Amino acid sequence: MNKTVFITGATSGIGMATARVFAKNGMRLILCGRREDRLKNISEELSKITEVHTLKFDVRHKEEVFSAIQSLPKQFSEIDILINDAGNAHGMETIDQGNVDDWDAMLDINVKGMLYVSKAILPQMIARKSGHIINIGSTAGKEVYPRGNVYCASKYAVDALTQGMRIDLNGKGIKVGAINPGLVQTEFSEVRFKGDRERAEKVYQGYVPLQPEDIAEIILFAVTRPPHVNIADLTVMCLDQASSTIVNKK
Repeated sequence: MNKTVFITGATSGIGMATARVFAKNGMRLILCGRREDRLKNISEELSKITEVHTLKFDVRHKEEVFSAIQSLPKQFSEIDILINDAGNAHGMETIDQGNVDDWDAMLDINVKGMLYVSKAILPQMIARKSGHIINIGSTAGKEVYPRGNVYCASKYAVDALTQGMRIDLNGKGIKVGAINPGLVQTEFSEVRFKGDRERAEKVYQGYVPLQPEDIAEIILFAVTRPPHVNIADLTVMCLDQASSTIVNKK
C-alpha cells in the first residue's frame, strides 16, 4: 500500500506505535513532533523499511504548522492519510481550582492544533478528490468524568469537529473518522500529573490497560477498508473498563 501518511504526535504513545505499524505495511511516513531527538530516533529506525520525512513543530503555533507543511519535498507533498494524534491532558483539578495555563494548553493542542494541521492539508486532498482523516478522540469526548472538565471539553470538541468535517467534506471524496480510546498505557498520565511517575503508574495498575499498538492496529484497519467504507466513529476500551469511572481493578 504505497500511500503517504502524515502523523502528528509521532514521538510517543499511539502516534509512534501507528508509525511503526504503518511502516511495516509499506506506507511512506511524515512524522511530526516537538522533540527533535525522538524524531531522529524513530526516523532512523523506520527509514530501514520505508521512506520517512520528519517535521519538527508545535501544533499549537499556526505559523509553524503551515510553514512546516509547505516545506515538504515533492515526494512527500501529496498526503493520502492524516492522523491527528497530537494531544494531551494537563492537571486534574475541579473547575474552580483549575490552572488557566493548563486549560490553554489543552484547548490549543487538542482542538486548535488539530484544526491548523487539517486546514493546511485539506486543500490538496480536495483538489485530488481523495484523502482520509483520522482524528484521535477519547472516551473523555463521550462521557464527562469528575475533574475532567476542560480535557473532556477538548475531546468533545474533537468529536464535534470530526462530525463537522465529515458533513462539510461529504461529496469531496474524503473519508473522515474518529478513533476514541479509553485507558491506554502511554506517557499520557505522566504528562497530566506533571512528571509524577508514581501517581501516573497507579492509573494503570490492577488491570490490563490498552497498549498503543492496540490502537495503531485499529487505525490501520480503518484506513485500509474498501473505498466505499468509512469507519466514522469507533470507541475502544480494555476488557476491565466499562466507563470513564468504572474500572475493574484487582
